[in-house]
Amino acid sequence: MTQSGGCVAQHRKLDPMKTTDSTPVSGTQHTLQHGQYTASIASVGASLRYLRHDDRDLVLPYDANEVRPFYRGAVLAPWPNRVVDGKYTFDGAAHQLPLTEPERLHALHGLLVWQDWALEEKTDATVRLSAEIVPQLGFPYRLQVEVLYALDDAGLHTTISAVNPGPSAAPYGTSAHPYLLGGDGTVDAWTLTVPADQVLEVTEDRLIPTRLSPVDTTFDFRSPRMIGSTFVDHAFTGIRYDVGVATVRVTGPDGRGAAVSFGPDCPWVQIHTADQPKDASISRLGLAAEPMTCPPDAFNSGTDLIVLQPGEFHSVGWLIHSV
Repeated sequence: MTQSGGCVAQHRKLDPMKTTDSTPVSGTQHTLQHGQYTASIASVGASLRYLRHDDRDLVLPYDANEVRPFYRGAVLAPWPNRVVDGKYTFDGAAHQLPLTEPERLHALHGLLVWQDWALEEKTDATVRLSAEIVPQLGFPYRLQVEVLYALDDAGLHTTISAVNPGPSAAPYGTSAHPYLLGGDGTVDAWTLTVPADQVLEVTEDRLIPTRLSPVDTTFDFRSPRMIGSTFVDHAFTGIRYDVGVATVRVTGPDGRGAAVSFGPDCPWVQIHTADQPKDASISRLGLAAEPMTCPPDAFNSGTDLIVLQPGEFHSVGWLIHSV
């Protein structure tokens, strides 16, 4: 023990046997299997690390021993996409969130993407994980969130549930961030289908929502067409549901690929061609297809924003599958 300037510092040697951790960088791995489908869920962000059908990747995977690239496969809550400037007002109170997208100065993709989710239940084909959002600066509300991943013959079902155990209402929205694969190479050679009549226009530099417009030639993927060099990082709505289900699919030249199917509880879907202008080697390798309960910046616009009252429960889900 040393003393300097009135401060007392205590030093003790840590036992390396007690500090060694064999957990992979991306967290505890939960492997699922059913029929021809296999999946791995990493506990950091409750992230879908890989999903395969008959040994063919359906989502852009990453290694268990690497920090998850970007938001690949992560669960997004209590908001998806962006809160512009990290600022919003709810129930008469103004809040400032940390700016987790520093290049655009927004709060991006919620508060759980880097949290290590706890295991609640596991079988060969299912895993249920939980996390808690504690009251904090910018979001002074407590929410308990669970995600259930379940494989069956149809594919991988994802169900995100939240309950508000606190004393006051809380704003809420959710989604996830899978990057679908249409095959080898980049998205340019893939064919995309998005059954949506409207697109949310955004500013070029900061992707701030401006207005809702009918899909034009650039963003009209209601009929399957090749992506080519088109840049997309937009939310679509006016979803066309067929018997209560809408499907976004991406396929390669051989007609095989991946899809996400969802119902009216997700009236929005974010599509992103995963452009990385600063590094061509990792650019446009997958297509983000994110069913969302609300659009970008819903904490400010209020559009389709869920308000969870004390004790209230919300649940939503979708299916990722082979095509």
